[in-house]
Amino acid sequence: MEFTVEFYETAEGRVPVLEFLESLRQSDPDDHASVVRGLAKLRQRQCHREPLPKAIGGGLFELRHVGKLNTRVFWFFAQDRRIVAVHAIRNKGQAIPARDLDIALTRERDWVKRFER
Repeated sequence: MEFTVEFYETAEGRVPVLEFLESLRQSDPDDHASVVRGLAKLRQRQCHREPLPKAIGGGLFELRHVGKLNTRVFWFFAQDRRIVAVHAIRNKGQAIPARDLDIALTRERDWVKRFER
């Protein structure tokens, strides 16, 4: 049985991960394709453990693609076999910037508050 991959939407109607993916598609089509394949693998339950995803704490995981820049999509499991992608970044280093981790955690809490019952 597959999971559903959803994207966090702000109260104002923005969908930050989809905006990131569109920008990535324009700037680096190969990395974009790799990330989309990774999301499909998560949806199809082909890879819920390392090395593709990695637990980063607070219920969050990261979907990682290593290239010239590391591309990361932060997500969490939700009720009813859902995966919710809340934030995405590209960076050169191995460490996740604290600011980006805070954004992902804040969006996770917001989503849970608005949609989990």
